[in-house]
Amino acid sequence: MSAESNNIKSLEIENEEFRNSVGTMDETGKRKWIFPRKPKGKYTNYRDYTSYALLALFFGLPFIKINNNPFFLFNVIDRKFFILGQPFYLQDFFILALGAVTSVIFVMLFTVVFGRIFCGWLCPQTLFMEMVFRKIEYWIEGDRNKQMKLDRQEWDAEKIRKRLTKWAVFLLISIVISTFMFMYIVGYEQVFQIMLEGPSEHPLKFITMIFFTMTFYFVFAWLREQVCTLVCPYGRLQGVLIDKQTINVYYDFKRGEGRSKWRNNEDRKAAGKGDCIDCNQCVVVCPTGIDIRNGQQLECVNCTACIDACDEIMDKVGLPKGLIRYATESEIENSEKFKFTSRMKATTVILALLIGFLGFLMYDRGSMEAKFIKPAGSTFFIKDGKITNTFIYTLLNKSNEKKVLTIKVITPENAEITYFGSEKIILKGDQILKGNINISFPEDKIKFSKQNMTIGVFDENGKLVDSFETNFEGPFKLAL
Repeated sequence: MSAESNNIKSLEIENEEFRNSVGTMDETGKRKWIFPRKPKGKYTNYRDYTSYALLALFFGLPFIKINNNPFFLFNVIDRKFFILGQPFYLQDFFILALGAVTSVIFVMLFTVVFGRIFCGWLCPQTLFMEMVFRKIEYWIEGDRNKQMKLDRQEWDAEKIRKRLTKWAVFLLISIVISTFMFMYIVGYEQVFQIMLEGPSEHPLKFITMIFFTMTFYFVFAWLREQVCTLVCPYGRLQGVLIDKQTINVYYDFKRGEGRSKWRNNEDRKAAGKGDCIDCNQCVVVCPTGIDIRNGQQLECVNCTACIDACDEIMDKVGLPKGLIRYATESEIENSEKFKFTSRMKATTVILALLIGFLGFLMYDRGSMEAKFIKPAGSTFFIKDGKITNTFIYTLLNKSNEKKVLTIKVITPENAEITYFGSEKIILKGDQILKGNINISFPEDKIKFSKQNMTIGVFDENGKLVDSFETNFEGPFKLAL
C-alpha cells in the first residue's frame, strides 16, 4: 500500500466521529465542543500575515499621535473623541452619524459582492480567537487529536497542569487586550498613570478594566465560535444579502459528487464517482464545525481553512485543486470560470466613492467653529440713535495651534461691536471659549424687526475662519 493510501486511510479512521454529527450542537441540543485541526496552506499563510499586520496596528495605534493628538480615542466619560488624529466634539456628531450610515451601506454593498471576507480575515473576534488564543491552545495542548484525548482524560496531574497553564495564559492575554482597549478610551498616558497609582486612587477605572478582562476571557475561553454562530448580527444579516453572484467559499458539488472513499488505481470518472473522497478534512479544520459540502451556511465565516485542507488532500491523491474555492454559486452551477462582472466593477467603484466620502467628512470640518446666540429672554435696546443686541458667543478651536481672533459683522454694514473684554480673543488649541458682545446699528439701517445678519470670525492675518448667520432684532416698523 502506498504512502498516500496510508495517509488517506488514517484520516478516514481519525475522523469517523464526525460522520454523523457536525456542528456545534449534538442531537439533544447540547453544545458540542469544537476541536479544529491546525490549518496549514496558502490561504492560512496569507491570513497569518494579515493577522500579524492587524495585531501590530491594534497594539501600536494607541501610541501613535498626529499633530500631538491621539490617532484614535473614544473617551465617552470626558467627551473627548479623536479619529485619525482629528478631534471630534459633540457639535460634530452629525458627521459621525453620517459616517456610521455610510459604513453600514459600505458593509452591505461589500457583503453583497464579496461575501464574508471580513469575518474570516479582519474581524477582531476571528483575529484573536484563531490567531492568538487558538495558537496558544495548540502550543500547550497539541493539535486536535491530543486535545480530544486530553478532554476525555481523567483529571490527573497532566490534565490539571495543561488546563491551568492554558487558563492562566488566556487570562494574562485577556488582561493585555483589555489594557490596550482601555487605552483607546482614555489614552495610554492615563492608563500608565492608573497602573502606577493603583486601584485605591482609581477604583472605578480598575473595575472597568476587570470587567473588560473577564469579558474577553469568557468570550475566548468559553463562548468562542458561538459569538459568530449565535451572537453576531452580521452573520444573520448576510443571509439576506448574498445571492448567486456573491463571492464566497463554495464546494464545487458538480465536480465533487458523488463522493466516495479513495481507492488506488481506480478510474473514478468511469465509475461515476466525483472528486470528493469523503476524507472529512474540510469539516475537521472548520472552526465553527460545519460541513461546507452541505452548501452555503450562516455559520461559515469564510476563513478558508477548508480550502487549504481540501487542496492538500487533492494534491496527495493527484486530483486538481479547487474542489473547495472562492467562487460564486452561479459559477459553480454553470461550470464557468470566475469573471469580475460589471456588477462587481460598479459596486467596487461605489465602495471607493463611499470611502472617499468618509474621508471628506473627516477632514472638511474647518479648524474653527463659532456660534452667536441671543440670551434667553433678551431683546434690543435703543440708545443714542443706535439699536443694540446682546449675543453670547461660543468659539471652538479644533486645531492644536493658538489663535488670535477678532469678530466682525459681515452683513449688514455699519455695525459697531462692543466687547466685554479685549477685542483680541486668544484661543488656545483644543479650547472652547464663551463670552458676550453687543452689536449696534444706526436706527435707519435696520429696516425689519428681524434683520438677517452674518457674523464672521477672523484670524490675526485677517482671514475668515468661520461665520455664523443669525437675526438682529429691532423695533417693528409698519410698511407704507
